[in-house]
Amino acid sequence: MKTTKLSGLALAAGLAAGLMGTTALAEAVTAAPGAEVNAVLLPKFLGILPFDQANRGAQEAAAELGSTGTLEYIGPTPENSAAGQIEMLTTATTQKQHVVMLSNNAGDQIAPTAEAAQAAGTKVVTWDSPIPSGAGETVFIAQVDFGSIGVVMADMAYDLAGGAGEFAVLSASPDASNQNAWIEAMKETLKGDKYKDLKLVDVVYGNDQSEESYNKALGLVDKYPDLKVIMAPTTVGIVAAAKAMQDEAMCEKVKVSGLGLPAEMVSYSLNGCAPQFALWSFVDLGYLTYQASYAIATGAIKGEIGEEFTAGRMGSFTIEEDPGRPGAKRVLMGPFTVYTKDNVEAAAN
Repeated sequence: MKTTKLSGLALAAGLAAGLMGTTALAEAVTAAPGAEVNAVLLPKFLGILPFDQANRGAQEAAAELGSTGTLEYIGPTPENSAAGQIEMLTTATTQKQHVVMLSNNAGDQIAPTAEAAQAAGTKVVTWDSPIPSGAGETVFIAQVDFGSIGVVMADMAYDLAGGAGEFAVLSASPDASNQNAWIEAMKETLKGDKYKDLKLVDVVYGNDQSEESYNKALGLVDKYPDLKVIMAPTTVGIVAAAKAMQDEAMCEKVKVSGLGLPAEMVSYSLNGCAPQFALWSFVDLGYLTYQASYAIATGAIKGEIGEEFTAGRMGSFTIEEDPGRPGAKRVLMGPFTVYTKDNVEAAAN
């Protein structure tokens, strides 16, 4: 949880945490620069812009901290993501890396490997997508509160459907714990009276591959002729779905929304295929992840609830209990932005 320059959501979370006595009152810890920290940034897979942006942020943080160790950016292919991540985490442990920063795409399958890494002295800090059980994980760097993403997704679907009608979700992979949590949070939100006329008809998976996601989007509109919205909480899926609707001249009938990069979505926002979508800064997420990992690897903090640490240009953050995963811990970054034709061009530049 961030304790300076708070967004409204983070401020509310901070106030709640303070009432529960989980916010540290001591001065934030600043890790000493210049330590030798050998780190691995391990995304779900290589080849998509958000993870490259996270690497840029991590490299920025490593340079600022003057680490004399290495920072490797490695990842599997999309087709071999889960098994590849498990293998790469095992290798990093064998190499005695100080910390592996993992965006998990293997569900709890990776937990035994993460526990083995911790036992061997390699810290595991997750970002973007946590280990669902929290097993083997020191702390999760959460981009935003997962519950709030569910609300935003439900609200965007509601707005684009005019408050009533059918919509479907085009997600990444069935084992993507972050997207599964967002979808569950959205389903909980949909139980509210406001959404009683909005119907979620299907959840399909494009495995974060453009062609597969494109075809899944076309399959949805074929299967559900009354479909009004495709909600894609994945930067690959949202672009593929928007392109599919554009290519089929269906943008007036079926709107696309979800989580996307402004630079990749600007044309679809301006032409009406994707009037609303949301996201956060992956550069900042990578930067904060490295800052936290460096502090943990050097022993400046232990990764315990209530510890507060400084994270360079982003201010101070506090480790707190993860409300969505009992017994697990998180650092909450925030905020996210909802993009429309009014602000997407500025963000895309």
